[in-house]
Amino acid sequence: MPTDSQYILESIKQGCVMLTDDEFFIDRLVKYFGNGRIRWHVEFRGHRIELTTGQLKKQSTFRRKILEQADVLPPQRAGASYRRWAIDLRKNAVELPWRDRPVDIGFAIDRLASHGDGRWTVEYQGKAIKFTTTKLRRQVSFRKRMLAKAKVLPPQLNPVAYRKWVDWLIQNAIQAVPQAGDALMTEKSWLDDLPELAGWQNEAPLQETN
Repeated sequence: MPTDSQYILESIKQGCVMLTDDEFFIDRLVKYFGNGRIRWHVEFRGHRIELTTGQLKKQSTFRRKILEQADVLPPQRAGASYRRWAIDLRKNAVELPWRDRPVDIGFAIDRLASHGDGRWTVEYQGKAIKFTTTKLRRQVSFRKRMLAKAKVLPPQLNPVAYRKWVDWLIQNAIQAVPQAGDALMTEKSWLDDLPELAGWQNEAPLQETN
């Protein structure tokens, strides 16, 4: 596996887009804390690039991560200049609890599929997340399961708005092609293969506000 510097040099030879100091501006840096560790997310041109503290401090790794996920190469800074820039960036980061991280830009499910007998699949960015009608209609359960299975926390709507949204989804749901064994699965067994997000089981449930 090539080192960060080797990867960058090879990408430059292949004609990757290199930004100047005047062209490279990140939207914001978010510091997520919780579960015993810190995560940093660089939000840049609609991308969210996750970094550790060590990766953020190391310029070559930072540039490689941006290049891999945003297809552009940040400018090369002198060592001391980059360290000052990275320190200022961390000082001005937005701090948020990990489980309450903001919604990914433009959250929208691809579609809802009905399997009959109160069983549903929410299709989101290539993932299929199973729900029962009860779980789907409870906003707390919906948000927990989406966070656990798709790593995204949907926006919290007021209860009336959420009910209207779910009603609309159900009215426009597609009929899924039956799978072997579907008819034999109860509401409980339908979700037995989906372990809850680590740490949620023993906590008090989220409270929905009116």
